[in-house]
Amino acid sequence: MLIVISSVLIMIILSLLRVNVVLAILIAGIAGGMLAGLDITASLELLVEGMGGQANTALSYIMLGVFAIMIGYSGITNVLVQYLIKTLKGKRGVLLLTIAGVACLSQNVVPVHIAFIPILIPPLLSLFDRMRVDRRAVAAALTFGLKAPYVMLPVGYGYIFHNTIAVEMTSGGMDMTHTEIWKAMLLPGIGMIIGLFIALFITYRKPRNTNPESVPEEEPAAGTVSFTKQHLLTIIAIAAALGSQIYFDSLILGALTGIVLMFLFVVVPFKNGDSVVNEGIKLMGMIAFVMLIASGFANVLQETGAVEQMVDQTIQYSAGATLLTAAVMLLTGLIITMGIGTSFGTIPILAALFVPFCLSVGFSPLATAAIVGTAGAMGDAGSPASDSTLGPTSGLNADGRHNHIWDTCVPTFLHYNIPLFIFGLIAAMVL
Repeated sequence: MLIVISSVLIMIILSLLRVNVVLAILIAGIAGGMLAGLDITASLELLVEGMGGQANTALSYIMLGVFAIMIGYSGITNVLVQYLIKTLKGKRGVLLLTIAGVACLSQNVVPVHIAFIPILIPPLLSLFDRMRVDRRAVAAALTFGLKAPYVMLPVGYGYIFHNTIAVEMTSGGMDMTHTEIWKAMLLPGIGMIIGLFIALFITYRKPRNTNPESVPEEEPAAGTVSFTKQHLLTIIAIAAALGSQIYFDSLILGALTGIVLMFLFVVVPFKNGDSVVNEGIKLMGMIAFVMLIASGFANVLQETGAVEQMVDQTIQYSAGATLLTAAVMLLTGLIITMGIGTSFGTIPILAALFVPFCLSVGFSPLATAAIVGTAGAMGDAGSPASDSTLGPTSGLNADGRHNHIWDTCVPTFLHYNIPLFIFGLIAAMVL
């Protein structure tokens, strides 16, 4: 148990001390291996071996970064910003709820996950500055949209999440269908909604001056941007990219389709290809590498048996289907997911060990689903290595004025993990 807790704490403490997240995860991974009895070389080798687990995701992020730069080059986002300035002037709450709504749609109706963030958010930064919007509120809105739909709804990415819970529970000896999981996850999802409103309308309600050089909100933007043929061709490229992504079920092929069309349509001159690619790597390269090294960290924890050992020891100290037992399992999930950085990857680990125990002490199938699902979801918000936090930071830090840990991870950890824990406990006790 101490191996997982110690290594995750090392990562979190170093991150809070503003050590670069890549170095923090690297040090934590090596420390985890050494605590498990490996030498420093073997620990590093195990970490490097596991980095390939997120290679597809990392390349997807790079390609999306290049496509996002191309879209910005076309100028179409200036049209959007101009429209939003006119319609949402002074309406901070409406703007933030709109962003949360768009993020929710990215999980089911248009299942692009975080792909929309580097396209939509960077052009809106000037609007946020003009309206004195606290970017921590924007981060909270984005993370809510990236998490709440798959927690609550069995569609899009939610179908994958709910089906994973159902399949793993059935494998563990407790029959469950994915169509029933939403009943167990409804209360935790309501907790996230409450956390969103607290973040937007209480904690980060006051105006915040992120950019001292920004133009005051009352002063209109200079000039007018008209919709042109280039903008229309850009929309066609975006639609084609989305269609390709859905058809081939590949973010890489989707982004590549959009990139090729932007060149063919001469929206971006071919001679500017090198600079566009370099800017795209600059935008998303850091996030891509964080995902790679986080996968290596997860590999160290799993291959050394540290995760299974932690869960086994946790179960040994629990007795009966009590509030304390449920709380211990939820906190175990929080710690593991904070380190691994993905709810989807944590569910199989937790379910394999939690379900037989819940079955033996008398938790109902719905209560067990609530425990497993909430334990897996906790920590995804707030983890330095999660795409639910890396995605928002990729957009909000495009101008270098948003800190990944203090402006994204800490706010989302507080506003979503605490309500998830509270409402997950309620669900475990009443279902």
